[in-house]
Amino acid sequence: MTKVGYIGLGIMGSAMAANLLKKGFDLSVWNRTPERAGPLMKRGAVWVDRPADLASCVDVLCLNVTDTPDVESVLFGPGGVAEGARSGLVVLDHSTISPRATRGFAERLARNQVTLLDAPVTGGDVGAREGTLSIMVGGDAGAYESVLPVLKAVGRRITHVGPSGQGQLAKACNQILCALNLLGVCEAMALARKGGLNLSTLLDCTTAGAGGSWALEHLGPRIAAGDMEPGFMIDLITKDLAIVCEEGRLEELPLLGTRLVAELFEAAGRMGHGRAGTQALSRVIEALGRFRFQSDSGEGAGA
Repeated sequence: MTKVGYIGLGIMGSAMAANLLKKGFDLSVWNRTPERAGPLMKRGAVWVDRPADLASCVDVLCLNVTDTPDVESVLFGPGGVAEGARSGLVVLDHSTISPRATRGFAERLARNQVTLLDAPVTGGDVGAREGTLSIMVGGDAGAYESVLPVLKAVGRRITHVGPSGQGQLAKACNQILCALNLLGVCEAMALARKGGLNLSTLLDCTTAGAGGSWALEHLGPRIAAGDMEPGFMIDLITKDLAIVCEEGRLEELPLLGTRLVAELFEAAGRMGHGRAGTQALSRVIEALGRFRFQSDSGEGAGA
């Protein structure tokens, strides 16, 4: 039986690790906050004290941490994966990080006969729980084929998109689509609310039309209900869009819409919504509407 390790047990990681257990994999785990491993350990997962120790006892090691520096620390820091990894280990990085950094990490691990596949995911907390994520994988094709059973335990649509770093590049493109789609949802629902249109009625007649999207179907009802609980947090999409904008700068692409929505997500964070779900972007749009109305009417003007 393939032995799998998992590092990073947040909203996405804990659900994906649970699906690996459901599929019968021998699972060992590590997390910076050990108590998050408790529910998985009750279901049969084994706690390991360091990433290095985890890397020494598994065949496939999954990572799901926050940002590029976090991946680097887990892989190459004291007690990190590189310190204990045995030859032939395949590391599946489900984090969303820099494509360029990913290529560098893969080269460093390859010196120890360890293969890194960048395998970021999309589909939100719902997809993570239900095992229906889309996964875009960059790296060695042979290693990709060898870990397909692990990937199929957590995802439904799995695509090998090219060499190392291309999975992260595909995820960057995905985040552009997610962010700009969500902006459209927030603006449409703000206009509907202002005009007195029932939001549930709006969703009924638009989700199946040309304007339909994942964001409209899954986040539209949350916006209508005032539910800002996170499936994916504002702070995380803000981080992702900073990566996207940097890639755009390096490729000499302006990415005008992406930069605009990135600024709006940053504003949401400053308003105190950083740990809320991405649908809290709607609060920024509503606040901008109030500010514009006050400015146009002369309210709140300085002396």
